[in-house]
Amino acid sequence: MEKNKGKMSQSKKIFVGLILGLIFGIVLHSFVPDSHLKNDILIDGIFYTIGQLFIRLMQMLVVPLVFFSIADGCRNLGDTETLGKIGIRIVIFYMFTTALAIFIALSLASVIGPGKGMNMSLGDQSFESVDTDISLSDTILDFIPTNPIEALATGNMIQIIIFAVLVGLLIATMEDRLITLGNIVTEMNDLMMGMTMWVMKLAPIGVFFLITRTFSSLGYDAIISMLSYMGAVLGSLAVQLLIVYMLLIVIFVRVNPFKFLKKFAPVMTFGFSTASSSATVPIHIQTLDDMGVDKKISSFTIPLGATINMDGTAIMQGVAVIFIANAYGIDLTASDFMTVILTATIASVGTAGIPSVGLITLSMVLESVGLPVEGIAIIMGIDRILDMARTTVNLTGDAAGTMIVANSVGAFNKEKFNRE
Repeated sequence: MEKNKGKMSQSKKIFVGLILGLIFGIVLHSFVPDSHLKNDILIDGIFYTIGQLFIRLMQMLVVPLVFFSIADGCRNLGDTETLGKIGIRIVIFYMFTTALAIFIALSLASVIGPGKGMNMSLGDQSFESVDTDISLSDTILDFIPTNPIEALATGNMIQIIIFAVLVGLLIATMEDRLITLGNIVTEMNDLMMGMTMWVMKLAPIGVFFLITRTFSSLGYDAIISMLSYMGAVLGSLAVQLLIVYMLLIVIFVRVNPFKFLKKFAPVMTFGFSTASSSATVPIHIQTLDDMGVDKKISSFTIPLGATINMDGTAIMQGVAVIFIANAYGIDLTASDFMTVILTATIASVGTAGIPSVGLITLSMVLESVGLPVEGIAIIMGIDRILDMARTTVNLTGDAAGTMIVANSVGAFNKEKFNRE
């Protein structure tokens, strides 16, 4: 006991790595002149390589971890009725909070008016557009993998989740004939969790290098020119996290929201550092278990949330629509706002939980209301720091929804949550 007393917890180590990286990055950007040593060897060499090595280690775990944790979770849930209750409730929660997030973003951005007076004209910026002609029917059909092996190989998360659910349910219903296979799934899940804990020991180092490179590359001029946009995004994210989620937790779970934020801080810190919902899945599930949420629930809802619940990304898209419309002097109608809410909600479904993917789906939202996709280039410079903040909101939304659903089916231990 005394031996562990002097040891720093993993979450504190990650936070220290984040703060040191922030300070070191700002010092490097502001006080060290550009040179081959600074730009090529340090920023784009050592910092980039070590930071990306850590991200790669996390990405290495994501697909097998999501597959085996969901398959094992569905197997342990045992019956389709329980899974159906959880699935319907969590999807309704995710869709509701995403639509609400976009509404909050559009409302706040309309008041702040980011981008006004920029007087941009088409051709000033360029951004490589992608084919975004995606219909609702195509989105729904794409949920089902035509080739599960290809889905696993390419990391198509929504298809992996669907396949894993079917595998887990069939193992549960055929338990007497598939005892060995069921044990293999459980043991593989344990293996991936163990491997995750091993990789997580490297998190403070990875976080330091990721944050250092981010802030060493981010110029003050870019930040100052985008303050109104950043303010609208961060303000909307704060409303979603501190008001919407906390109110829902208080109303439906009856727990102290400040205690929730304190206990969930390690996940928020790690998500902020990596800007990846998928990379945070392992520590997310473990932290919720420590907070009293049954792993049978979280092993299904958290990987699902990392795929379809992108409230932070939706907020960025809502503010970006207002910003780009103002920058180019284009007026939006009430029907345009409704189109943005619908399109951004659909776009969030199946969005990969990886850094800056929101910029790609934003092009789909912009085209839905006739705004120039070229406008994305204006906000690319500071997207990384905002991506880190919106990932934190995405993760908190997943946790809030999981806790609410777990409580509704009697799978939340309030005593464990309140334990210091």
